[in-house]
Amino acid sequence: MIARFAEVSPRDAVATAEDLSDRERQVLLLVARGRTNAQIAAELLIEETTVKTHVSAVLSKLGLERRVQAVIHAYETGLVTPGA
Repeated sequence: MIARFAEVSPRDAVATAEDLSDRERQVLLLVARGRTNAQIAAELLIEETTVKTHVSAVLSKLGLERRVQAVIHAYETGLVTPGA
């Protein structure tokens, strides 16, 4: 199993927005719209720590390291469009 995992390149293991849970997609959308963790928590009626968990999951699943990369990804993939 470990050998098989090592054979998979990071690029092959990267998920798309469709592979995110509904909540993770909601959080990604709000991150892309410039909301802070506190604002996202208030809007989705969840704890800020839960938002942080979702942001971490989004970054991990999409193979990203930073929040700004998630924003770029959301625009490049059409999840968010300018002016929306």
